[in-house]
Amino acid sequence: MKRREFLKAMGGAAGWLALAGPHRTLQAAETVQGLPRRPLERTGVHLSIVGFPGLALVHYDQERCNAGVRTAWERGVNYFDVAPAYGNGECERKLGIALQGIPRDRYFLACKTKKRDAAGAREEMERSLQALKTDHFDLYQLHHLVRVDEVKQALGPGGAMETILKAREEGKVRWIGFSAHTTRAALEALRGFNFDTVMFPINFVEFYTRGFGKEVLALAAERGAAVLAIKALSHGSWPAGVERTRAWWYRSVETPEDIELALRFSLSQPGVVAAFPPAFLDLLDRAIEAARRFKPLDEPAETRLKAMAADCGSIFVREEQQAAQQALHSPADPPWPGCPYGVV
Repeated sequence: MKRREFLKAMGGAAGWLALAGPHRTLQAAETVQGLPRRPLERTGVHLSIVGFPGLALVHYDQERCNAGVRTAWERGVNYFDVAPAYGNGECERKLGIALQGIPRDRYFLACKTKKRDAAGAREEMERSLQALKTDHFDLYQLHHLVRVDEVKQALGPGGAMETILKAREEGKVRWIGFSAHTTRAALEALRGFNFDTVMFPINFVEFYTRGFGKEVLALAAERGAAVLAIKALSHGSWPAGVERTRAWWYRSVETPEDIELALRFSLSQPGVVAAFPPAFLDLLDRAIEAARRFKPLDEPAETRLKAMAADCGSIFVREEQQAAQQALHSPADPPWPGCPYGVV
C-alpha cells in the first residue's frame, strides 16, 4: 500500500498520531505566564503555542490595538504574525505602533509577501520593515500559496525567493517559511526549497471530513520544517440558515470547552509548534486560556471532535479545486473571494 493510501486508511487523528510515533506531540520547552512555549525546529527559538493574529487589528482603533498587543505579551505570547495584505497595510502600521516599548529581542515577529517576483517582494519587504518599525523579521514567508505555478514562479529565477535569500544575507530576515491554502501548493513548496516553517490549515473539521493536512504534515516532518497551524478554531463554513454571529468568512468555535478541544487537536498533530485563533482579540484571549490547559488529544476528545465536525462544510475545498484546475489548464484564475481583509 502506498503511503498516501495508508494515511487515508488510517482515518482519524488517533490513527495518524499512532503513525507519528512517540514524538508525535511537541513538548513544551518552557512556560511563560502559564502559557507553554515550544521549540521552533532548527532555530533554537521557543514560541508561545498560541500566536498573535495580526489581522485582528483591522477591527479596532489604535488604542485598543495597543492594549491587545501588550496584554497578549504580558500573558506569555511572544509570536506576532502580520502581513501587508491585512487591511492593505493597516494591520502592519497598527502592530508596529503597538509593539513599541516591548524589547525587540523579547518577541518573534513574522511577516509575509504575496509578491512572487524579486522586485515586487523587495519593495513590499522594505515597506513592511518600515511600517513595523524594525530592522529585521524573525520569519519571512511567501504568503497564501494556492497554485503550483505561483510556487514555481516564486522559487524560480527572478522570483521572490531571490529577494528573501538576499535579505537573509543582509540580516533583514532570519528564517524563511511560507503559508499555503492547498495541498498541491504546500507540497510543491516543501519539495522546492528547504523551508524552516510551513503555515497551513491544521483544523479538526478539515482533517476529519476530508483528511486535509495529512500529506503536508507528513512531508513537513520528512523535510524538518516546523508547522504553524492556521484556522485552528474553524468550525467550517457558515451553514445555511445559521445566524452569523461574527462578520467573518468562516464560523469559529466559541465556548471555552470547544476552543480547548479544537486547540488540543491542532497542537497534538506531529510537528505543530503553534496555532492561531481567528482574527478577533476576544477569541485570542480565550485561546490563551485554553492553551494554558493544553494536554495531548485522547480518544474521548477525538470522539467529541468528530461529532462536532460532522456535516460541516470545508472552507478550503474551492481553493483546492482551483489548484487542481490550474494544474490541468494553466491559465491563472482570479483570486478566490475569501476573507474580505486579506487571507492569513
